[in-house]
Amino acid sequence: MGLPDQLLLSDLLRRQVRCDQGLERGAGVLAWMHPPVHRLLGWASRPSAFAQKRLVWRLDQLRGLGEQEVFVKGEPAETDAATLERLPTLIDAALTGADDVPLGLVADAAVELRSGRILHYLVARSDPRLPGTSRWRLSPDRIVDQQPGRVFTALRGLDDLPVARASVRQQLLRRSRRWKEQVQEVGGRVEERLEGWLEEPPWPEAFREEMPWPERDREPARDPRDPYAEERHPGEPDEPDPLEDWPEEEEPREPPREEPPPRRDRYRGREPHGDDDPWI
Repeated sequence: MGLPDQLLLSDLLRRQVRCDQGLERGAGVLAWMHPPVHRLLGWASRPSAFAQKRLVWRLDQLRGLGEQEVFVKGEPAETDAATLERLPTLIDAALTGADDVPLGLVADAAVELRSGRILHYLVARSDPRLPGTSRWRLSPDRIVDQQPGRVFTALRGLDDLPVARASVRQQLLRRSRRWKEQVQEVGGRVEERLEGWLEEPPWPEAFREEMPWPERDREPARDPRDPYAEERHPGEPDEPDPLEDWPEEEEPREPPREEPPPRRDRYRGREPHGDDDPWI
């Protein structure tokens, strides 16, 4: 429950104030600061939702911080809401860049508790009450001039400031920008290597001239007159015909015809001769 070295003003205002007597004195509603020297003097709490009374606490009265409460010692100064509205402050002031270009709003401040010195302001691009919005750090030395409700700087944009807390959209934009730069860098390296590879020959010129090419790698010579001629390489000896020494087969001969035996006369038991009439 001790005090840290630094504290955000929003963390101080959102807690309930509890005095050393154990009484709740309401939640913080407004910062009490001195803008010309960028110093936080204290804060004010609202003890009742219907009363106009406000309690102002000095920063040196702060004794401890809890999860939901701040502990103070001593008695506060009483005032009303109208008086507090006249106190100068840079919180919720419009931030203006070069050429009077609106950049955002001063949403918060980082405070050194020992001295009350404001280390830097936190700037939001849109409504700071929206959860998850981005925050950029604005150091007091970047402020050129200040008026009630307005802060003037020479910034061209919020990208000139360091990011204190990035929203989901801002993180995606930063990552996509970083990925795009990496892809462009890798693409440039690949293009340089490809151009160098195309300019250099695949082998030295002298080695290419002296390289003997085998005869078998050339186009085989063919006889244009014979479409079925075998492919032969020039200089290759003719291979012997395996059927050259094959013995020739003899043509088969027909067996001799056998003459039928002479007919015998079944009626006379003798062989017919010439024009003999078997009936005589």
